[in-house]
Amino acid sequence: MLEDMLAFAIVVEQSSMNKASVQLNMSQPALSRRISKLEEELGVELFRRIGKRLELTRVGQLTYEYALELRTLHQRYLHTVSGFRSEGVSEVTIGASLTTLQTTLPDFIRLMNEERPDLDIKAVTGKTHEIVSLVRERKVDFGIVASRIQDPQLHCVPLFDDHLVLVAPRNQIVTDRWPLTIEQMNGLPIILFTKGTWYRTLTDEVFEKYKLEPDVRMEIDSFEAILRLLVTCRAATLLPQSYVRPQMLDANELTIVPVRELAETKRTTSVIYAAPSGLSSAVRLWIDNLAATYPTRI
Repeated sequence: MLEDMLAFAIVVEQSSMNKASVQLNMSQPALSRRISKLEEELGVELFRRIGKRLELTRVGQLTYEYALELRTLHQRYLHTVSGFRSEGVSEVTIGASLTTLQTTLPDFIRLMNEERPDLDIKAVTGKTHEIVSLVRERKVDFGIVASRIQDPQLHCVPLFDDHLVLVAPRNQIVTDRWPLTIEQMNGLPIILFTKGTWYRTLTDEVFEKYKLEPDVRMEIDSFEAILRLLVTCRAATLLPQSYVRPQMLDANELTIVPVRELAETKRTTSVIYAAPSGLSSAVRLWIDNLAATYPTRI
């Protein structure tokens, strides 16, 4: 039943039998039979099938929560067994896009170091399309990118949604008008991240959609440098929500300025990897751990 439960959790998270079957590397009919078998064993319906859409029943929701607990316990067990099997220092090479390098990757590496201090972690950074190529060519074990990747040679597991937030200095002229409407960002002094990342592309899309022409003071390729310059330059910036921490705002005398429309600027951070058969047990374990860190996926 464990494998059926784990497969059921993937179906829920993908909201699609077809997408789940791709991730599980099995045919859709085989996956449907597995879910039907689970429903028969439990004696309940887990999904309401509304056309092509799957909707969880109440028992289905309870079963999903239980499946998440099972997955966490199973991964913890595999981790323990892996510790007995491992000889010497294991090595994992991660490819990280420029945005995830500054947002998701530090927290994940800290988690890995806490659980496996003997693990030799290496990271290669680049733009999203470069990380996709590195993963496809197996020059890195897996990648973390701020995007959903559609590539027949790769597996893509969505982790969480992110969106832009407006960050500005406290008690300065740029915050006098807040909370702002999106239109009030027109002419706002602003520091932007350099071009070439999903994050800057998303920022430019916002400006184009709402016909905004902010007063761009600088373009810099470091979130940390941007934060340190905002007060000095009396400017605001747009950052991924996943990067912003309360202590970071306090240390730089900054605040988040509410702008309702920015909550709609969603982008998904994902882990990508090649065929599971080509991965070492250590790498498979850490991909599972990364996915389990964000149990509520889209």
